[in-house]
Amino acid sequence: MIRACLAALFALVAALPAGAAPVATEAWQVGPGLTYAAFDRTDDRGTVRVHVLTARWTQTGLVLDQVSPDAVASRAALLTMVGGDRGVAGVNGDFFDIGVTNAPLGVAKDRQRGVLHGPRTGRTLAFVITSTGVPDVRRISLAGSVRPLNRPRLTLTNKNSPEVAVDGIGLYTTSWGGMPGPDVVGSASVVRQVVVDGGRVVANRATLSAAGKPMVGRVLIGRGDGALALAGLRVGTKVRVGAHLSVPVQMAMGGGDELLRDGSLVTSADVLAHPRTAIGIDRDRHLLHLVTVDGRSESSSGYTLLQLARLMRSLGDEDAMNLDGGGSSEMVAKGPDGGPLEVRNAPSDGHERLVANGLVFRYVG
Repeated sequence: MIRACLAALFALVAALPAGAAPVATEAWQVGPGLTYAAFDRTDDRGTVRVHVLTARWTQTGLVLDQVSPDAVASRAALLTMVGGDRGVAGVNGDFFDIGVTNAPLGVAKDRQRGVLHGPRTGRTLAFVITSTGVPDVRRISLAGSVRPLNRPRLTLTNKNSPEVAVDGIGLYTTSWGGMPGPDVVGSASVVRQVVVDGGRVVANRATLSAAGKPMVGRVLIGRGDGALALAGLRVGTKVRVGAHLSVPVQMAMGGGDELLRDGSLVTSADVLAHPRTAIGIDRDRHLLHLVTVDGRSESSSGYTLLQLARLMRSLGDEDAMNLDGGGSSEMVAKGPDGGPLEVRNAPSDGHERLVANGLVFRYVG
């Protein structure tokens, strides 16, 4: 099995474009249908260290899911999250509101916990596993509403997002971790907080509770026109609040730039080189590639988005998406022959950065 894994790695390296000479290679099988590999790649811009998790998405028992702390508005070490989820490998996930709410910017759906967060518009690009079990990179957004009895329906613009859209209405649940507080409305002066519990409005006020106070029920936060719309919900009003995603999927993870679509380069950004994390889909061979590129060091210079897109295409991917990078870029995997779960790349902070979420491989059944 290890011999087959190494053969696959060397085939991968051989497929790299001219001028990208590999200096060092290592590879092992993490588990059935899942391998880890690393190689150095050199071109006229310098040398980078590339780490690749290759997974066969049709492998029986191998599951890819999002992983995150219990509270959306919090961060944790990727190694801790993956290990706590019985994972065997993983990478960091979405961009997040670092230093303020710490909540992810995009969409996430967990296989067990359901839809955790997401906006109706804006950062809606995500990697998903569709309802039929096929991976995809697509736009997917929050679809939800507030339905007061005998009153017009109100549209939700956010669920557990770090900021409510201008003139929007955000839904916050106990998954957020406490009351959201003023940080989620930016500089808005017209705001409204409505608490729904047991299917009825139990509180409605024109000021927001302090962040972190215990939350009971579900909280609606209005901003601008959204606040004015919520003002009419009197205490005692029967209300139905629902939130789901615009497309049924098994799991979803938001990200940044689209890199590849149907084998064609989407990005042209070729100036700033940084540590990078990405996910790609090789539909012909039913493979997923989760990649980290080390950067900001003398031994590894990092990649631009265009370089990253070309790398993903060289691996055989038709579709690919950039995930959070910089000091957040991280890959963890179990070692050869069932060795311990460890950090496999070199995070540019010199240690693990606490992140909002990640992607995890685990075995079930």
